This record gives sequence, C-alpha cells and structure tokens, in this order.
Amino acid sequence: MPSRVPDGRRRGWIIPIGGAENKENDRRILERFVAVSGGEDADIVVIPTASRMHETGARYEEIFMAIGAGRVTVMDFDTRRDCHEAGRLERLEEASGVFFTGGNQLRLTTLLGGTPVAKLIRARNAHGVTVGGTSAGASILSEHMIASGDEGSSLIAGSVRLAPGLGLTNRFIIDQHFRQRDRLGRLLTALAYNPFAVGIGLDEDTAAFISPEDIVEVEGSGGVTILDGSDVTFSSIDKVGDGQPACMLGLRLHILVAGATFNLNNHVATAAGLHESKE
Repeated sequence: MPSRVPDGRRRGWIIPIGGAENKENDRRILERFVAVSGGEDADIVVIPTASRMHETGARYEEIFMAIGAGRVTVMDFDTRRDCHEAGRLERLEEASGVFFTGGNQLRLTTLLGGTPVAKLIRARNAHGVTVGGTSAGASILSEHMIASGDEGSSLIAGSVRLAPGLGLTNRFIIDQHFRQRDRLGRLLTALAYNPFAVGIGLDEDTAAFISPEDIVEVEGSGGVTILDGSDVTFSSIDKVGDGQPACMLGLRLHILVAGATFNLNNHVATAAGLHESKE
C-alpha cells in the first residue's frame, strides 16, 4: 500500500516514462527529471536491476551528470539479501531522486518486493523524493502492475497478467511502449478488472510527470492515452471465458500530448493552453 504523506508535507513527483526516451539531442524528459529532483542539487540513485546489460546503469549515470545533477550513484541488486544492507538503505535516505531503468519488471518486483528497500522508496516518495522509471521501471511504480499481456486493441478476457508493483500509488495502472507495441487491449482489460484505477498508456519518448497534487503533466514527443473507468456502468469481464471479447460501457478515453494534463482527483482533462474541459 502507498505510504501515508505526513501532515504538512507533499508527496514527491512520480514519473513513469514510456521507454526509448531521447538520450542524445533532445533530453527534455531526463532534464526535467533532474530539475524536479533538485536541479544542481539533485542527488540521484539509479537502479538498473531490471536490465541484464551491465552498461545500463553507467549510461544513465553519465547522462544525469552531464545534465547537471549534483550526485549520481548506480545501485544494483542481485539478490533479496542486498535489499537489507544498511549502506544501501542509508544511501537511499540521502537521495532526492530515484530512477529505475528498463528491462524486466518481474525481475524488479521479485528482487525488491516486500523488502526494506521497497518500503523505504515508498516512504521517501511520501516525504517528497522524486521516483521515476522508464519502460519496465515505469510499470512497477503503481500498486497494480501489468506483468505481461497480448498485443492488440480489443478488450479480451485473460489477455493481461497483473502482479503487485512497488506501490507508490493505487490511483493508476501504467503501460509503456504503448502505441509502438499495440497495447491498448491489455490496458483496457486491466481496467475492466479494476475500474477504480486510471489507465495510463505511455508512448515511447513520452512521460507522465505526476505532481504532488496528482496532476498528470505530459512531456516528450509522443502521446499519453488516458483510460478513465470512473463512469463505467457495465462490464462483462466476469461473464466471459479467457480469450473471449468483453463488453465495457461508459469508459472515457483521452489522448494527451506535451503540455496537456489530466487531474487524477476530479478526472478532468485539459489541452495545452486551454481551460479545463471534459471534452
């Protein structure tokens, strides 16, 4: 469950990125991550555990330092025992930003889930520390995580497998590489199982900067698909067998691009430069 925000404090930013973010000539997403983590005073811990490539952590360390972060540390975890080490926990206590790289989200959750590291990252976010991730590192941020699923645009029973995520929030479910890998159907199915949450589908090189006030702000070159089930009046997901199409009525869908927002509190979407509207 998400950690409680102490009285008088603000939760930190939560920043899921759809993967393949620009790391070369237009690093606006990573630059903004550094900015909301403290700018020149940013103290960032990069966790590359989802990736099997040894150079992943070093690459992000290099980028964040080049952008202007004050301090960057790569912290990998090979076993659950690592998540109990006092030195690692102390380093995370010092950080103003935590960043999860891409890879395999189940590797992250099986190594970190339920450990002191996972509990500490939730608590630090509740105390104002920025937490973000790209691709698999985006999927794990919420309480409900898409572990795997089928491609396609249709709502099909059994087409998605959910698992517990890091649990920074229970307000939304993330899916990434969204348009590029045709993942509308599996996010629809996840929402049919749990219409309380808002589905956030992130295109590549696109991020949702979720403010302490629970406003989704879009950054990057692609789009963010918002699936809002708050007004769903009917779903047949409980009546059909796996592999069969299901019916869902009353779902609202928004496509947001850079500058657009979605308020997770009142479920109002706003286009860049316009007043709030439910259109």
